[in-house]
Amino acid sequence: MKLLAVVSKCGNPPGPGPGLGRAVLSVSRLFSRLSWLRAAALLLLTLAPAPAAHVVFVTGDDEYRSEYSMPMIARILETRHGMRTSVAYARPTPQAKNNIEGLAALKTADLAVFFLRWRELPDDQMKLILDYLESGKPIVGLRTATHSFLYPKGHRYEGWNQGFGLEVFGQRWIRHHGATSSTDVSVIPEWDGHPILRGVERSFHARSWLYVVEPLQGACVPLLEGRAVNPGGLDLSPQPVAWTKFYKGARVFFTTLGHPEDFRVPSVRRLLVNGIYWALGQEAPKQGADVELPASYDPPAAGVP
Repeated sequence: MKLLAVVSKCGNPPGPGPGLGRAVLSVSRLFSRLSWLRAAALLLLTLAPAPAAHVVFVTGDDEYRSEYSMPMIARILETRHGMRTSVAYARPTPQAKNNIEGLAALKTADLAVFFLRWRELPDDQMKLILDYLESGKPIVGLRTATHSFLYPKGHRYEGWNQGFGLEVFGQRWIRHHGATSSTDVSVIPEWDGHPILRGVERSFHARSWLYVVEPLQGACVPLLEGRAVNPGGLDLSPQPVAWTKFYKGARVFFTTLGHPEDFRVPSVRRLLVNGIYWALGQEAPKQGADVELPASYDPPAAGVP
């Protein structure tokens, strides 16, 4: 009846007739155009590029120069892969155990990369990290992140001294094979086709001394293993060197590599960038990530001051 009333006001009598037919046709065309516009809008939304992922690097290890290696990886992500990055630093020096500037970036992070060692952060800073862990967003860790925290006995965060490594990454600090040793790394054959390993050499040498991590905790999937070269003391080779797992539904990638000299090896850089892609739920390039250095990389030697 409303349609008839509208038509009547336009000068056409109610009831069947050519005027009503033309009006119905006009309304039909209007709806057709609206449907076409809606479809076009949906198509544009589908074709629009997704917002660039925001990757936040949390550094502060005072031994392996993460304040040099992680900004270098961040530059690769920005210049080669179009991601946005932020880097949080221990201040005023990497040796400062109780202050990391820039952790607020975790509030908008799509992925966090942790390279920490024996930190004792204040409540407000630790809360930013714990809130991120509870968010269900992906996590990547390197080397000393298995022992990121060292709170005193009885402290409210004491449980994270071992819990951060065990629960989030699959292992805590145990021991290594000595700082004068190094590691021969190889792909575990059954995982040769894993997307994290795209473009990674089937075997390569790393300066990192091999960490002991067996047995891994939780549903970890080892991708690479290492054998100690010139180990000091008991040789417990082989040991996993890189693996995946999940934490609170989030993808987690971890590697015990991380010596500053490791990142001169393209396979190490590619392993980490591919791992970031995987953790984000994105596909790394078929040939492996482009990890050409965007600038010179000349970190100081490893070692605790």
